Amino acid sequence: MSGADPARVTTLGLFEQRIAGDDSLLKLASRRFREAGMGAEMHARTSEHLDWLMEFRPWANAPVTVHLPRDFNLADGSARHRILDFASRFAGRVSGLVLHDQELMARREGDYLGAARTLNEQLRKIDRCPMLFIEYAVGLEPADFARFFSTIPDLDRIGPCIDIGHVGIRAARSAYALTHHGEDVCALKTQGPRLPKVISDVEAAVASGSAAVFGLVEALSVLKKPVHFHLHDGHPLSTFSPFGVSDHLSFFAEIPLQFEHRGRRALAPMFGPAGLAKIVARVCELMGNQHISFTLEIHPTGEKLALSDAAPLFDHWTDTTNAEQMNHWLAVLCRNHQLLRQSLRASENQARLEPAKD
Repeated sequence: MSGADPARVTTLGLFEQRIAGDDSLLKLASRRFREAGMGAEMHARTSEHLDWLMEFRPWANAPVTVHLPRDFNLADGSARHRILDFASRFAGRVSGLVLHDQELMARREGDYLGAARTLNEQLRKIDRCPMLFIEYAVGLEPADFARFFSTIPDLDRIGPCIDIGHVGIRAARSAYALTHHGEDVCALKTQGPRLPKVISDVEAAVASGSAAVFGLVEALSVLKKPVHFHLHDGHPLSTFSPFGVSDHLSFFAEIPLQFEHRGRRALAPMFGPAGLAKIVARVCELMGNQHISFTLEIHPTGEKLALSDAAPLFDHWTDTTNAEQMNHWLAVLCRNHQLLRQSLRASENQARLEPAKD
């Protein structure tokens, strides 16, 4: 087994103001990210917006990736122009740009491939150009996603972004639908009277989601490209997200049940801390010689945490409820970042021990 070179691994967290308030919330985020030694993945609508966000960069040379607007389509000329604008204006300051995939990758692969080749040539002309990562996001067959990248091994400025939650939930839904006449397993989150009868099938579907992530990692590892990961947990029965999705959970989350199952009234999420450690170990084993970056893309859930040392940032607020919600979200990100770093260290230590077994 080979471990990842620590110098080639970057760890980041979702750096975004998803809670109402002024820029004191971003100052708080900057402080907590700096304390954790966690780089930032910023969502930017325009280059001007990113210029403003970069003022809150956790420290001077903190690693930054940028999630581009979700409506950007690589096959669209105007979107490619805007991608190039981001790349040229922030070359040397950000390491990666993240773009959502499109169904065109499978339906009109030739058109999408041509657009990728054109853009790659333009990106190569930019000194210190960031990588462009295409994220698994719209629910393609993982095999179709992997096949697209197998056709562009020579494009050195474009690589894959594996969102483990998106891959896992998509696979769980497909597996459950196959054995339940097309039923959506996520529809069971209302926990109606039928759920106890099919809970074992739900667990089997969740397990298939985890397996799909490992399969995609293995399929893409042979390409020897830089790979970006979006890390978060999920479960078809989750109701935690204020945005209505079944993923973007902490790896420490548990899914409450309204009935007892296997002696408990809760389910483990799809991955959990142990599952994350296994994913990290497998990634380091297969991709250790490539540049790897991980963003913890966990969403807020509304709980509060006292501001303590950061209270002076909000002296001008009469109600600090939103600030305390932001502080809780940041604490969750930091706890998961600690877990991620522990998993990376464990993988590195295992790689050092491996030669002794030969």
